[in-house]
Amino acid sequence: MVPPGESTNRAGRPRRTRSETAPAPGRGKRAQGRAGSPPAQPWRLRLRAARRLGLVAVGMGASLSLLGLVWPPGDPADQAQEGSSQGLKAELPSRPISVLVIGSDADRRGAESNGAAPAGAANSDALMLVRLAAKQPLDVLVLPIEAAIKLPGTTQPVALGSLYRRGGAALVASVTAELMGLPKGQPDRYLVVPRLALRQLVDGLGQVDIAPERAMLYRDKSQKLQIDLQPGLQQLDGAELEQLLRFREADGSEEGRRQRLKASLPALLQQMGQPRQLQQLPDLLRSLQDKVETNLSPNEALSLLAAALQPGTTPRFHSLPLLPPLTAAKAGAKPALRQLAGPVGQSDWPQI
Repeated sequence: MVPPGESTNRAGRPRRTRSETAPAPGRGKRAQGRAGSPPAQPWRLRLRAARRLGLVAVGMGASLSLLGLVWPPGDPADQAQEGSSQGLKAELPSRPISVLVIGSDADRRGAESNGAAPAGAANSDALMLVRLAAKQPLDVLVLPIEAAIKLPGTTQPVALGSLYRRGGAALVASVTAELMGLPKGQPDRYLVVPRLALRQLVDGLGQVDIAPERAMLYRDKSQKLQIDLQPGLQQLDGAELEQLLRFREADGSEEGRRQRLKASLPALLQQMGQPRQLQQLPDLLRSLQDKVETNLSPNEALSLLAAALQPGTTPRFHSLPLLPPLTAAKAGAKPALRQLAGPVGQSDWPQI
């Protein structure tokens, strides 16, 4: 994670514009939460109480022991389907598939330290629940990493983004499933993307068109991190897109990063959908296999990409409303915890 950075407009290096470079063609069950710890009681009663409070309580050990249930077997393209009309030679999934995407703040898969701030084991800098289906738009729920989550046996809530460090993808998935009221066995798959994998993906695609909303300037020698982005439409390489997604506002809030994530995903998909890139996608995915952590097979990954790149569709983004922070944000500190606000509409996330 990146500590707060001050950003002011200044004359900087010229940005690359289109004219200077070649153009690149569940519903959830949520209830209002409040601070405090539930009284000591059996696990199931405690879980029901946490659901009423909007603080999801899922045991770490229980989550890991249910690994087989969290990740059910099955090929999303187990039936013959017509290939993507975009040109990617892969069968479309035969049923809707949900994928939990975890953006790790570690630079590499399996790194003991995240090399970020605050230093420590890898956390999730970004969380997305993605639903892919043939002949349907891509649904994306950007989960708030600062959402307050209550785990059994603890006295204080923790951030949703810290669960990956505490219990891996299985814990994050089980909490997300409870949070969203997903059917048993979902999410179907998971994908953990360290920062190196993100950079190599973007560079393999040949840059993406992004328009930062303002200047973003920050330097941290301890992290060997320098962010220097200017506003306006330009082509970003992998390192620059990482800067865009890591930059945090001076007040420590995460909302700006979520908005930039929402803007970046369509740009990535658009670049993937170019004819030349479609031909290279299978090789690019193979080159990234040892850089990411996932239970997606190569054929499954291509099948889901074919669904995401269907022509004439744009991603539909969903979000979870949040209450104001439980504590005031402090410069250089982690984002302040925020509880989920509710109740919200029952049609916010499509059933699978």
